[in-house]
Amino acid sequence: MRKHKTSLSKAKSYKEIGEFWDTHDLSDYLEQTTKSSFEVDIESEVTYYAVEKTLSEQLQTVAQKRGISADTLINLWVQEKLQKQKI
Repeated sequence: MRKHKTSLSKAKSYKEIGEFWDTHDLSDYLEQTTKSSFEVDIESEVTYYAVEKTLSEQLQTVAQKRGISADTLINLWVQEKLQKQKI
């Protein structure tokens, strides 16, 4: 959690935020909120595939060395392989 952000709940963790909003109503705090805008990508889809444990561990190691997530690394590698297959 970012320390420099303020919060209506004054919580110190995401769990505490959840607990706060389980017992409070946002309509009681509307005057303390600000407008925000964001986009939602509803076209994304995640599919999970089983990976052997040893492969997963190696993948995590390579991803960490590259400074990216294992998900990103897998997607890059699969994309490269599929391009070579000319699908």
